[in-house]
Amino acid sequence: MTANAQRFREFKMPDVGEGLTEAEILSWHVKPGDAVTDGQVVCEVETAKAAVELPIPFTGTVSELHFGEGTTVDVGTSIITVDTDPSAGPAQAAPAAPAAEPAAPAAPAAPAEPAEEAPEEGKRQPVLVGYGVSASSTKRRPRKQAAAVPEQGAADALQAELNGTVPGAPAPDAPTAPAATRPLAKPPVRKLAKDLGVDLARVTPTGPEGTITRDDVHAAAAPPAQAEAPAAAPAQAAAEPAAAPAVEPQSMAAIRERRVPVKGVRKATAAAMVSSAFTAPHVTEFVTVDVTRTMRLVEELKQDPDMAGLRVNPLLIVAKALLTAIRRHPDVNATWDEANQEIVYKDYVNLGIAAATPRGLIVPNIKDAQAKTLPELSRALGELIATAREGKTSPGDMQGGTVTITNVGVFGVDTGTPILNRGESAILAFGAVKLQPWVHKGKVKPRHVTTLALSFDHRLVDGELGSRVLADVAAVLERPKRLITWG
Repeated sequence: MTANAQRFREFKMPDVGEGLTEAEILSWHVKPGDAVTDGQVVCEVETAKAAVELPIPFTGTVSELHFGEGTTVDVGTSIITVDTDPSAGPAQAAPAAPAAEPAAPAAPAAPAEPAEEAPEEGKRQPVLVGYGVSASSTKRRPRKQAAAVPEQGAADALQAELNGTVPGAPAPDAPTAPAATRPLAKPPVRKLAKDLGVDLARVTPTGPEGTITRDDVHAAAAPPAQAEAPAAAPAQAAAEPAAAPAVEPQSMAAIRERRVPVKGVRKATAAAMVSSAFTAPHVTEFVTVDVTRTMRLVEELKQDPDMAGLRVNPLLIVAKALLTAIRRHPDVNATWDEANQEIVYKDYVNLGIAAATPRGLIVPNIKDAQAKTLPELSRALGELIATAREGKTSPGDMQGGTVTITNVGVFGVDTGTPILNRGESAILAFGAVKLQPWVHKGKVKPRHVTTLALSFDHRLVDGELGSRVLADVAAVLERPKRLITWG
C-alpha cells in the first residue's frame, strides 16, 4: 500500500492566491496516458481573481483526471493522479472493488462513519467523457438500480431516488436503510441547506456521482408555486375561466429567462463590492473640467520620439495627474485597519486600473507607480490592460492596490459614483471627453470637457482632503504644464 501510494502521486488543487478556497477547471492540457514532466502545465483554472496555469510538481504518466472542464474544485482536493513509475507495469491497486459492485443490491453498504480519506475519493469523482467512473465507488449503486427500471413511472423513479430504494427490489433491512440513503454533499453545501431550511434527503442530486450541489439546494429552496402552477392551472381554469390566461405569461417568462451560476471573477467581484459598499462609508465628489490642453498634449506626445511604440491616450495623463495629486496630499493614500484600529499610511502607490474582461471586472495594479516616468507608466498601463484582456492577469497583480482609476468614458458615460476597491482609500472615475460649449477667456467656445468623480473612504479621508485631491487632478488636466511646475 505504501509503495503504491509512493508510485501514484496525487496533485491537489493549490491555493494560487491569498486565501482562495476554490477554482474552476477551465481546460485540461493533458489526458490519461500522456507523459508529463516536473513543471509542465497540465491545466488552466479560474480562481476568484484570475485565470492561472497550473504546473505539475512531478514526472510520470497521467493515470486519471478526477474532474472535467467547467467543474469547480475546492482547494486541497486531488485533481489528477500521476503514475511516477509507469515502467513497473500495471499497479496492484485494490482489484476487489469491481467484484463488490454487483453485490447484494438491497444494502449498498455506505459506511456509517466515513473514513478520513473517503470524502477525497468518494464525494466527487467526475471524470472526462469516455473514461468512465472509478470501479471502487460504492455510492453510485442506487442510481444504477433506479436506471434499471425505465418501465416504471417518473413519479415512482423519483420516489425511489429520494428513498434510496428501487421499486420491486427486495426490501432492505430496516437498520441498514438509513446509512444507505445518507445524501452526498460537501460541508459548505450542507451548511447552505441548513441555512435555507432544505432537507437534503429530499433534494435530487445532479452533481458527479450523485453529489448534491449548491444549485440543487437553491432549486429545492425555490418557491413551490413555480413548480405547482402548471398542475394547478386546469382546476383553476374550471372554477375561474377568466383567470387561466394569467398562467401563460408566467410560463413564457420562465422560458425566456437565462440563469448562470455566480462563480470565478464575477463571484469575487460581487463579494468585494458588497463588502466595500457596506463597510467603508463612501463619499463621492464631482468636478467638470476643460481638458482641451490635455488633448493637445496627447497628440504631441504621440509624435515624441521618447514615446515611440507606446500607447498614449488621455488615461495616461489622468494617471499622472492623480499620482501628482497624491504626492501633494499623501494622507489620501492609506488603508483602514479594522482589526488593529489603525490607519496605515503608505509611501508607495500601487495604482489600480479597473479593466472589463470577458470573465468580469478585475482591478490589477501598477506597483510603485509613483516612481515611474511617463514612458514607463505608459508601458506599464499597456501591459496591464493587454494581460487583463487575455485573461492572464496573475493574482499577485491584483493584490496590494492603494488607489484606483476607472475609465467609464470609454463607454461614452459622463461619470458615475464608483465603489471603492476593497482595502483602498479612493477611486477616481474618468468620464467621456466631449466637445462642448465652454466659456474660455470671456467667450463661449467649443472645448473638450470631461467630468471627474472621486469616491473616498470617509473614515480615512475627510471632505477637505478629498476635495483638494480632486481639485489638483482637475487642475493638472486643465493645465498639464503643472506636471512640471508641481513636480
